[in-house]
Amino acid sequence: METIIIICGIYSLILGVFHLFFWKFFNWKKDLEKLSQVNRGVMQILNIQIIFVFFTTGLICLFFNHEITGTNFGKYFLLANSGFWALRIVNQFIFLRINDYRIHLLTFAFFIGSILFLVPVIYSVNK
Repeated sequence: METIIIICGIYSLILGVFHLFFWKFFNWKKDLEKLSQVNRGVMQILNIQIIFVFFTTGLICLFFNHEITGTNFGKYFLLANSGFWALRIVNQFIFLRINDYRIHLLTFAFFIGSILFLVPVIYSVNK
């Protein structure tokens, strides 16, 4: 199961790197100008905070995978991350009702994240 947790860590780091490029991918320099100063700031702050969360989660999975698999706290950590990605899917359907293959690919990626973090929890319960 430690291998799957390492994969979870890599997954989280990749999503963190992906978020680093949001300014460029979504042309935020131009597009965020349309928002109020507060909303423009909130968008960027939330993105920076989620980058921190993804990198922290990734590093925890990579460097503490043994502790994650061996403790109830670790199982809760995995379950919480699985829930994070499941909730992200729900939010995708609520706020991004766009029929575009890129949105569908993201939804699939979030589904993979939810399953990746859930598998070690299910395995530990059936163990």
